[in-house]
Amino acid sequence: MNAIVAVDQNWAIGKEGDQLCYLSADLKRFKELTLGHPVILGRKTLATFPGGRPLKGRRNLVLSRDRELHIGGAEVYHDLESLLSQAPEDSFVIGGESVYRSLLDRCDTVYVTKIAHSFPADTWFPDLDEDPAWQVTGEEDPLEEKGLTFRYVTYERVK
Repeated sequence: MNAIVAVDQNWAIGKEGDQLCYLSADLKRFKELTLGHPVILGRKTLATFPGGRPLKGRRNLVLSRDRELHIGGAEVYHDLESLLSQAPEDSFVIGGESVYRSLLDRCDTVYVTKIAHSFPADTWFPDLDEDPAWQVTGEEDPLEEKGLTFRYVTYERVK
């Protein structure tokens, strides 16, 4: 299983139910990496998508405690065990914070967009640089968009 996330320099990922910023290059990379693969996300993350609709070209596996929740074009799971029994190995965990924390130990690769800026935030991703279970296996040259510098860093679980 994989995870994909955009973080600021403090590993923050969001504020008030939304991403910290939107970078078109990062959104394009997200689409390239996840298209054709199942994505695992929480209900709140789904609500941030255009129209609150599931992502096209991907099997959307939504984790929610709301037993009444039904989403057209998505599979809704109410507990982690049920979701995991249906999630293929090539799935991408795409957020939010509680979903990342619940599934990070099942991921082998994490694709991180590191934004060289500190944003006001209320949600965070675990700091993989401080976790001995993870190592950097790829790092691309910095890019710039909207006055923000960012880079793509790939982490893999230490075997």
